Amino acid sequence: MWLDRRPGQHPGSAAPPPNNRSVSPLPQRTSSRGPYLAPQRPGLNTRGSSALSLVSNDSSSSLLASAKKANGSSLRQSSTVDDAPDPEEVLARILGQFPSSNTTQQPEVKPAHGITEDDLDFDVDFGGLTLTELAGPDVSSRQVDNYKPQSVQDYERDKAKFEDLHRSIRACNDILSSVESNLTNFRNDLAAVSADIESLQARSQALNVRLENRKAVEKGLGPLVDELSVSPLVITTIVEGHIDETWVKILAEVDKRATAHKKNAQQPQSKALADVGPLLEKLILKAIERIRDFLVAQIKAMRSPHINAQIIQQQNFLRFKDLFAFLQKHQCTLAGEICQAYMNTMRWYYLNQFTRYKQSLDKLKLHIIDKNDAMGHEDTSRRTTVLSGSKLGGVPHDAFSIGRRNELLKTKDQIAMSSYLADEDQTTHYLEVPFRNFNLALVDNATAEYTFLVSFFSPALSLAVVSRHFSYIFDPTFALGQALTKQLVSDTYDGLGLLLCVRLNQHFAFELQRRRVPVVDGYINGTAMVLWPRLQSIMDAHCESVKALTSALPNKAGSASQAKTASAAPHVVTQRFGQFLHGVLALSTEAGDDEPIVSSLHRLRIEVEAFLAKYSQAQLGADARKRDRFLYNNYSLILTIISDVSGKLATEQQDHFESLKASVQENI
Repeated sequence: MWLDRRPGQHPGSAAPPPNNRSVSPLPQRTSSRGPYLAPQRPGLNTRGSSALSLVSNDSSSSLLASAKKANGSSLRQSSTVDDAPDPEEVLARILGQFPSSNTTQQPEVKPAHGITEDDLDFDVDFGGLTLTELAGPDVSSRQVDNYKPQSVQDYERDKAKFEDLHRSIRACNDILSSVESNLTNFRNDLAAVSADIESLQARSQALNVRLENRKAVEKGLGPLVDELSVSPLVITTIVEGHIDETWVKILAEVDKRATAHKKNAQQPQSKALADVGPLLEKLILKAIERIRDFLVAQIKAMRSPHINAQIIQQQNFLRFKDLFAFLQKHQCTLAGEICQAYMNTMRWYYLNQFTRYKQSLDKLKLHIIDKNDAMGHEDTSRRTTVLSGSKLGGVPHDAFSIGRRNELLKTKDQIAMSSYLADEDQTTHYLEVPFRNFNLALVDNATAEYTFLVSFFSPALSLAVVSRHFSYIFDPTFALGQALTKQLVSDTYDGLGLLLCVRLNQHFAFELQRRRVPVVDGYINGTAMVLWPRLQSIMDAHCESVKALTSALPNKAGSASQAKTASAAPHVVTQRFGQFLHGVLALSTEAGDDEPIVSSLHRLRIEVEAFLAKYSQAQLGADARKRDRFLYNNYSLILTIISDVSGKLATEQQDHFESLKASVQENI
């Protein structure tokens, strides 16, 4: 491209274009000495790169580095470098080899200026044309064809556009001036805020230092000031405040202050410390007065009709149990008087409540099982009467069958029958029903009362003193319970009912041990001392009745005709004994060998076996085979009845009757 300049040609003249091509629109170089600056096309970002000039396609294009510098810097003229790279090689490396039919061998001309790698960093806009198209013969004509002169209307139209653009630019300038003003004001405000923040930080640091100093002084002087003064709030609360948790906390603080003051009373005191002593004593006396009034009011509330004492105990006593400890510490005599008033009130309360409950249980209808229901009694009929004074009649019962009576031991319902239900109940029950309900209610109330006494009084009183207080409260109620037990069992011959009461009493003892209430053990043992002797008496009565029945049999063997007409079916005594034995074994699955019922049951079994042996001899003596069949049937019946019972005692009885059955089975 740059080879149109020949050596010796005048700098101001331009070489005629070869092959009659039109003049290239690109500017010509005007000097062979100085640097060439190519004009920038619209939209071309030079970025300090060199310009490119294309004037001929007869030879390879060449590049000339532009020396234009940014920011209006002065031009730097390149010096001639002998070892500069060939422009044709540089152009070929950039654009690749362009084949050209018009390429002619040109003499080698060294460029006046050296080209470096930095000169190649440029970007030229060819308007979407290749170098061949750009250097072609129709470039000038195409540019000429595209050029049209502007008319007056075009100038007027463009003038309006430029005027609008001018106004827009001025409006933008105004807006930018406003923005600049706002930013300036914001910067000033920000500087003011920053100054205020710095001022606040400085003040904060100063306040932190003062706060730390005050804390240090307060830490050192606080205990001394508290020791030498009493807050007006403390005085107002103790004298006039409502007794609640806050009042109790303030009372504990006053008590602590008074205790510390008494310890320091023997040492030399300052005037301020001596002045605070009388004030603390007055506060303690006022607190004692208010505690006395509060506790007395709660004790009086327990004497109200239809009141639940346990609610008052939980809500008003246990919440403020520290009050009694304070009273016991500072006024022991008054504390003892209040404790005695409480015990008298609860003694009356429980005796009154359980007396009413016993009266309701007395209204229950009970089966009467008397001496006519002894095992050896000849009358096989059963009679039913009730304790309520009604005439004979009622629901039939069997004194020797346990039936479903032992469900009382298995039930999970541990709630006693209420007085209202007992008054309205028209069902006939056995004696264990009122026994269970009364003692269940007694055990629950005794547990609640003992737990309250331990929680409320034990911080100030020992457990031994608390146990004595409990006994004083419940002794009349325990006596009432034992009177009910004696009333239920004194005239009855219900051996199974007595044994059920014994098992219930043992269950209550285990439950009290689980609840850790040892103060009821005396009542439980006293009840057992009432039940066991009466049960032994009933067992003795059964043995005597069977023995009397055996004695009534003739001693000589029966005749052959009598043996022929006699039946080998089990005797009614066997039926009674089997059912009674089943009931006793069902209630003794966990019983030990040392219980009185074991020896009594052994004696009754001996009497029944003696009766069966003598009866078979008297009625079936002439027929030995029939006699053995009779015994076999009786033993089989007893085994059948007790076969579903488990336990050590049941296993022994089953083995015994199996051996008796096997002894007579060989002769059948």
